[in-house]
Amino acid sequence: MKLLLTITGAISALFSSRAAFAEYTLNMTKGITDISQDIYGLHMMAFWVCVAIGVVVFGAMFYSIVAHRKSKGVKAAHFHESTTVEFIWTGIPILILIAMAIPASKTLIDIEVLDKADMTVKVTGIQWKWQYDYPEEGISFVSNLAQSSRDVIKASPEEREAVHNESDYLRSVDNHLVLPVDTTIRFLITSNDVIHNWWVPEFGVKQDANPGFINDAWAKLNKVGTFRGQCAELCGKDHGFMPIVVDVVSKADYAAWVESKQAEKVAEAASATKAWTEEELVARGETVYNANCSGCHQKDGSGIPGVFPAMIGSEVTNGPAEYQLNLVINGMGGMPAFKMLSDTDIASVITYERRSFGNNGSVVQPSDVTSAR
Repeated sequence: MKLLLTITGAISALFSSRAAFAEYTLNMTKGITDISQDIYGLHMMAFWVCVAIGVVVFGAMFYSIVAHRKSKGVKAAHFHESTTVEFIWTGIPILILIAMAIPASKTLIDIEVLDKADMTVKVTGIQWKWQYDYPEEGISFVSNLAQSSRDVIKASPEEREAVHNESDYLRSVDNHLVLPVDTTIRFLITSNDVIHNWWVPEFGVKQDANPGFINDAWAKLNKVGTFRGQCAELCGKDHGFMPIVVDVVSKADYAAWVESKQAEKVAEAASATKAWTEEELVARGETVYNANCSGCHQKDGSGIPGVFPAMIGSEVTNGPAEYQLNLVINGMGGMPAFKMLSDTDIASVITYERRSFGNNGSVVQPSDVTSAR
């Protein structure tokens, strides 16, 4: 009975949620790139060919069933071979396949071949987040699931239902990928740990992120707007919590965004050289912890018994800071490396772990992280 009530409640929540059907369609999206629209065109061509074949085949079948039924006294014909029929039912499908293969081959070549890109973005999949690097602009940042979504994952059904009605539930991130419109962009896609898949339907881009390899894809973005995607390869416990959000903006807005990010980088470098108070480190560390660590070690530091260790009373968080620094920066066993974080972020999250949850570890400064790298 309890199981039946649970299933009934889940079905009721699904059908009562406006978000569940807000963007529900029976067809592919056309997208905003020429490639995505070509893919959509191929899909529709194949669909209507299948519809036409279905109409002809089932039409002939139903006509034969009605017009040549036994009750009308029709006698079945007896024949074995017909060269003409053999040619027809072999030749027509071949011609259909050739007619479909020509545009399909052209689109496949366009997907794989890029003569020249205006800019490059490196995409790195990490359990369970995305890292974006702009080599020419000198910008790098990590994109995590937004805290607003994290807060309701374990909320009550009533609280979760209120968020379900928002179209961006589990689809928002703290740092958006920002790209300029009318620009040909080459994506270099890889992974730091396991296989991920970077997929943005409106771009017509869906590419595996394999550790130790770099795959590439490209897109010319023809429309300003916000576009969402997700990891499309089962990559572990929080696979469903690593969405992609891309803001396509005007070239002027993109230039302003690049300038602001470069200014943030300078400020971040300066912050790593100053001595922070414990209160400042703990306050910043809580935000970093919730975004990067709480998925495994839990927001309250309790961990997952037998899988992920607790922060509470841990020998790591109460022991020598040098060991924890090495563990966070370089990873070990099931613990991934977090060297992509800034010195200040690493110092603050380690300090938060060592001074919270009832722990009594020492404070770590950004300069300590710089020395430990």
